[in-house]
Amino acid sequence: MSKYALITGASRGIGKAAALLFAARGYHVFLNCRRSADALEDVKREILSAGGTCDMVTGDVGDSADVDKIFTFIYSRCSCLDVLVNNAGCAHIGLLSDMTDGEWNRVIQTNLSSVFYCSRAAVPPMVRRKRGTIVNVSSMWGSSGASCEAAYSASKGGVNGLTKALAKELAPSNVQVNAMACGVIDTVMNGQLSVEERAQLADEIPSGRFGTPEEAAEMIWNIAAAPSYMTGQIIGIDGGF
Repeated sequence: MSKYALITGASRGIGKAAALLFAARGYHVFLNCRRSADALEDVKREILSAGGTCDMVTGDVGDSADVDKIFTFIYSRCSCLDVLVNNAGCAHIGLLSDMTDGEWNRVIQTNLSSVFYCSRAAVPPMVRRKRGTIVNVSSMWGSSGASCEAAYSASKGGVNGLTKALAKELAPSNVQVNAMACGVIDTVMNGQLSVEERAQLADEIPSGRFGTPEEAAEMIWNIAAAPSYMTGQIIGIDGGF
């Protein structure tokens, strides 16, 4: 019997690495992104050429109407997701006093509202089946906060709180909800850093380097495959930061 996973933000970075990993290990993967359709097509071709199966479900997961359309398609292909990986995210660096309403809303909708919308759509069939797992991609800044990243830190703190609350709500139905709190992962989101900033940041990490998307994807897999008694946890992967 096929297993099904939806991975949001799958066109690059952690999402792409997770999509390739889940497909290689036998899942039919629903690939989502908002704008990078060409890059998502490349991920699809890579999965298909390796013998895996997948579908593209483009749309803005920070928009409830788009999420409704995405899940209408998903449920035309399967009755229930086995795994939902809420990975879509964006960052904004700057002073809080300089941030516009639009910039604030974009970060909150992309990073936090998307987790609510996708989880709300995925949960009912999981509850009926008494099986399923949700993995939310969070950040170490969700607990410690990052200077000049107030909206990002707030959104990831919200993800952590939502993870713990939803885990308690769904535990009687044997549906797991956990989060992965990333440290500094070498993705496009961190590509805006200068060479000097990257070197300085790496010096602050005990392991002395950034994590890779593949390492983060392996952690997502391990969380999704964990015993059902593990739920409501925020699992760090940050090089000892």
